[in-house]
Amino acid sequence: MNNKICDMLGIEFPLVAFSHCRDVVAAVSRAGGMGVFGGVNCSPDMLEEELSWIDAHVDGKPYGLDIIVPNKVEGKGEQLDPEAVLASIPEGMKRFTNDIMQRHGVDTGRIAEDIEAVRREQVAFTDNLRGGTAAAILEVAFRHPIKLIANALGVPPQVMLDLGKQHGVPVAALIGTKEHAMTQVAAGVDILVAAGGEAGGHTGEISTMVLIPEVCNTLAAIGDDTPVLAAGGIATGAQMAAAMAMGASGVWCGSVWLTTVEAETNPVVKEKMLAATSRDTVRARSRTGKPSRQLRSPWTDAWESEDAPTPLPMPLQSLVAEPPLRVIDKLSQGDNPGARDLATYWVGQGVGLMNEQMTAGQVVQGFKEDFLTAYERLAANLGE
Repeated sequence: MNNKICDMLGIEFPLVAFSHCRDVVAAVSRAGGMGVFGGVNCSPDMLEEELSWIDAHVDGKPYGLDIIVPNKVEGKGEQLDPEAVLASIPEGMKRFTNDIMQRHGVDTGRIAEDIEAVRREQVAFTDNLRGGTAAAILEVAFRHPIKLIANALGVPPQVMLDLGKQHGVPVAALIGTKEHAMTQVAAGVDILVAAGGEAGGHTGEISTMVLIPEVCNTLAAIGDDTPVLAAGGIATGAQMAAAMAMGASGVWCGSVWLTTVEAETNPVVKEKMLAATSRDTVRARSRTGKPSRQLRSPWTDAWESEDAPTPLPMPLQSLVAEPPLRVIDKLSQGDNPGARDLATYWVGQGVGLMNEQMTAGQVVQGFKEDFLTAYERLAANLGE
């Protein structure tokens, strides 16, 4: 395709796939798009292992990496006291999560130790987000032939921008408003990922249909040609064509890969997603402390009830919610019906269009065919 993103990234089709699953990343790249590995949960050693696997399975095709390298790090250089962090979590919050599970037949006494073990792992991850492993993560990243690096939170730090230029790797940043776009362009990013409120995970309030032309028109008004990837609820080639008609150079998709054959998504949650409609998601602060869109379940309903406590700031809310949710995820794959009911995961409103399990390669092919059909439909409207 004659397209700036394709030229910049060396890909055939401007479909960028964000996934925490390396199999999905490799499959999308082999199919002509670009897989981007979500490495935010990886230690340097884990990231080295994952990228080495992708190198060996991508058939030389381009792929990218999405990480978090903090720009401003609160407490940087200070020794993290895990016990103090754990002690700062209100007991009332823990009781609330236990009550949710007990009401659905999950014996919290039997899994209490498992939950606390995950909570301690999460504290270590919190230290990573404070910048403790940023230099090592970047060192690993640029040892590999990545063709894109994205900072998942805020403006990429100067060290990432400098390394991107040094290695000839475009740096991308996610945005949710036109003001974000201006800030990122001023910082020198190469690609903007404009994510509308329909997106899964952390997301803003502005819809994709409004955000894309607003950002593209703002850039055009100042004569800036930074390419924009549209994101948020996009699960078909027709939506991709619509986004590109509004000025985007391609699309960035995450949710649509969660139900693919290769995805490591909990099979119970996969089934829920395949049966879900676009109304079966909720944007709430209850999982991380910041608004994020996830699949609705009795767990999310409980946090939206009138008697629910106010979520804590990030990252403390993650230490409240993530540990029991991880244990619930494991229990749901056994014979625990209550855990199956409660199980949830991040997903966008595009879940209503994800009705059939396919391989990642088939999804890419479906995008291509649907995009062409939409293009031809629009072209036909211009005929006599």
